Amino acid sequence: MEAAESIKVAIADDHKIFRDGIKMALGGKEYLKIIWEAEDGKELIHKMKIKLPDVLLMDIRMPEIDGINAISILRKEYEAVRIIVLTMYDDQEMISKMMEMGANAYLTKTTDPEEIYNAILTCINDDFYFNDLLNKAVMMKLQQKKHTKQFFPNPATFNEKELSILRLLSQDKTTEEISKEVYLSPRTVETIRQNMKAKVGAKTIAGLVMYGMRNKLIN
Repeated sequence: MEAAESIKVAIADDHKIFRDGIKMALGGKEYLKIIWEAEDGKELIHKMKIKLPDVLLMDIRMPEIDGINAISILRKEYEAVRIIVLTMYDDQEMISKMMEMGANAYLTKTTDPEEIYNAILTCINDDFYFNDLLNKAVMMKLQQKKHTKQFFPNPATFNEKELSILRLLSQDKTTEEISKEVYLSPRTVETIRQNMKAKVGAKTIAGLVMYGMRNKLIN
């Protein structure tokens, strides 16, 4: 996304005080525009059909339709929307579940507003935001799966260029940084990245990196 464009952000949370706090914290941020808010999962699904955001900040526990069911519905219809889970739950099983279902980032409600802002920008530019919570969940998942043959059901092979990009993704490099190191345009890097995800059946960069770690393609 070009820097001059406004990133359209939506908030889905059943606590008005929290929604107001997020709006206040992010309202003055450059390039961000809060376009709507929803107080439950049913309203969230309805408003997504009316006006699509670039980034959705979504709680897990909501009336009508909870975050788990909501993300399942949303990922079938709106693949391009970045979904950032913003919740009180820091359980590693829940983190893994939400990421596997297609979330782009997972933050707790105690997260500093600056980190939320950074997560939004990172998800827009690089599809995925890593933090300590997610790293711990990834490692736990890998430990649970260490006795299985592979993490994803689809076997895949990568060429040297793809392996180079995979290693750089595991180092949390941005698309721009990767493009400079592999001497390809950012658009080409993004295309290769999407093709790699399709090869292994991963919905997110985290899934792709986990595949690489599990199959010892990267450290």
